[in-house]
Amino acid sequence: MTTPPTMRDLAHRLLAFEVVAGKTSEPVEFATLRVYEKLRQSLSAFAGVAAFESLAFRALTQAKSEAPSLWAVQVAEGGSLQGLGEFDPEIDMDKDRAAECAAGEDGIILIARLLGLLLIFLGEALTLSLLCSAWPGAAFDDRSLGNGREV
Repeated sequence: MTTPPTMRDLAHRLLAFEVVAGKTSEPVEFATLRVYEKLRQSLSAFAGVAAFESLAFRALTQAKSEAPSLWAVQVAEGGSLQGLGEFDPEIDMDKDRAAECAAGEDGIILIARLLGLLLIFLGEALTLSLLCSAWPGAAFDDRSLGNGREV
């Protein structure tokens, strides 16, 4: 089973947004980890840490079938990830090229799987609300979720 294209596209958009939003004075972080952490904070505040841990574990399990290098990654207590930096290359690009960001296919797969589970269990409205909460400067609509309607 492969990740749906709409979830991959949305994951890629979130990673690109993180590259643009990153400040040059901050230490370089991995875009995938920043996206994951924002989703973790947003969903944990909404549904609790245990709920996020369960979804993250399931998303990681699904993603491992498509991206074998994710076998080194584990969901730790509290929902944080261990081993993520081992597969995700540091993003070192100028801000003008962020839309072309290839932040690491494995990271895109993991984030897309997590987004897909959020969509399944929370529905479109709550998923979009969580995304808007985590990325207040980003424009989201439910076309991002494969529905075709604007919010």
